Amino acid sequence: MATYTSTSPWHTTPKTENRYLDILNIRPVPSADDDILYTVQPQYAYRPDLLAYDLYGSKDLWWVFAQRNMDLLKDPINDLLPGVKIYLPKGPDLSQLLGV
Repeated sequence: MATYTSTSPWHTTPKTENRYLDILNIRPVPSADDDILYTVQPQYAYRPDLLAYDLYGSKDLWWVFAQRNMDLLKDPINDLLPGVKIYLPKGPDLSQLLGV
């Protein structure tokens, strides 16, 4: 059975009696006064994993952008286009939220 780390979007999703994952328990990334308004650069188009790696040191945190910007990124890959402005949580705030 898989175990999901604290940085995984599935970390808080319970498992069923058959050991399958239940319905996704969304991990909210709330807004903060010190969030950074970032304009997506061309090298990150369609690549939230690269942006997550460059900002937070982990490609696995790609889902944070979708959760923090749910009104802008309906599709976390195809909506991440050059020129789109998204909010980014600061690294320490994100670490505290994820418990790492």
